[in-house]
Amino acid sequence: MALLRKSKLSEMLLLWKKGLFTRILLVASGGIALLYVRWRIMGTGPPVFTEVDNPASFADSALVRAINYNYYYSLSTWLLVCPWWLCFDWSMGCLPLIKSIGDIRLFAPLILWIFLIGIMFQALFSTNTDEKRILVSGITLLIIPFLPASNIFFRVGFVIAERVIYLSSTGYCMLLAYGICILSRHGRRFKNIVSLAVAGLVIMNIMQCIRRSCHWRTEEDLFTSALSVCPFNAKVHYNVGKNLADRGKEISAIQYYREAVRLNPKYVHAMNNLGNILKERKELHEAEKLLSRAVAIQPDFAAAWMNLGIVQNSLNKFEEAERSYWTAIKYRKKYPDCYYNLGRLYADLHRTAEALNAWRNATLLKPNHSLAWNNLIILLDNTGNLAQAEAVGKEALKLLPNDHTIMFSFANVLGKLKKYKESENLFLKALQINPTIASYHGNLAVLYHRWGRLDLADKEYKLALKLDPTSPGIVENYNLLKKKLEQVKKGQH
Repeated sequence: MALLRKSKLSEMLLLWKKGLFTRILLVASGGIALLYVRWRIMGTGPPVFTEVDNPASFADSALVRAINYNYYYSLSTWLLVCPWWLCFDWSMGCLPLIKSIGDIRLFAPLILWIFLIGIMFQALFSTNTDEKRILVSGITLLIIPFLPASNIFFRVGFVIAERVIYLSSTGYCMLLAYGICILSRHGRRFKNIVSLAVAGLVIMNIMQCIRRSCHWRTEEDLFTSALSVCPFNAKVHYNVGKNLADRGKEISAIQYYREAVRLNPKYVHAMNNLGNILKERKELHEAEKLLSRAVAIQPDFAAAWMNLGIVQNSLNKFEEAERSYWTAIKYRKKYPDCYYNLGRLYADLHRTAEALNAWRNATLLKPNHSLAWNNLIILLDNTGNLAQAEAVGKEALKLLPNDHTIMFSFANVLGKLKKYKESENLFLKALQINPTIASYHGNLAVLYHRWGRLDLADKEYKLALKLDPTSPGIVENYNLLKKKLEQVKKGQH
């Protein structure tokens, strides 16, 4: 019986070992498969990071790198202990490098390592088996999940990232809970003090969680909350500026963009956005300087080349503008907005065929490019190519059936072709979508005038003048109509 029992036990042990081996094999295979998929997604190579993403990893001295990495570890640990300094981005000068032996920040990694060595010593040499198990588990859960973000095995693309300490917080919570248990054993009064401290800690963390959740409700709150944590971070100022610009607060946005460029003189995206705002405010010379600097720093920055071309066009530097547009297209082959702006340049220079070709390219690359379609119709109309304009208008409306600007331009073409009913339908449809544009009423009035429907023309002219009383074209056409109405009345008498 004893032999039989032993045989069964050995069989069960063998099966368990086989099962364990199978589980380990499956988990390892799954892990390798996920790593392979991630490797393929990344383009079968490591990601490329710049100095602004992780300044310490680009330091020339190995000692400087090591000291700053350890400083980053101490700050990550502090965020576990006291998650008050929270920021959506820690790059771009948020944490200046420690380069001097007299830098007071050197105490942070020193304190961290004293604590870690102390707790590791206790874990290794404790005579209490349970304590040893808890400490080893806590240290393991604290350190192992953080290793991929430690810059030890490979360079990472951030200085500090709150997301990488989520798993490490498990080990921290285990060590904290064990520490609280030990402190609670020192008498009832001490236990009450510890209980109050723990309650206070929980309440404070709940309050911080609520506070931080409020920051994440809107971009404005999130970006501005980072200003007090990382005032030297150019990206923070850039994002605040961008948010202000999106909300139409251009003057405030300019201040933040300027500060971003001051903090990081090579921040081409801040230069590009600042140049755009200055361009809209007609501060063209400063915009040109900024955009020229941006493309000098990053020659393949297609958007900056296009914006530089727009500014140069506005300054009547047509040859430079054309070169800038073609440089943008060189670096971004499929760039419909650049083809659109190139078409505008050619139209200003009366290079009609090239303008039409540029706008046609814009519509091929982006079939819903309303402005390109509209300019195609208008230029064909102005050059007398009414049949071609009609064909383009029909094509555009198939792709953008609810675009009132295309309806308006196409209606003008149909009116000149004396297709009055079709033209009227398009004008009325455009006015249904946007009834507050004076030129729509004015051109519909012109159509009725040509069509001989003078009463309707009179009504539309009045509506147009109500919306825009100073429009010279509408005033002039309405005066012509009034003269014709007077002639009609005289003829009737």
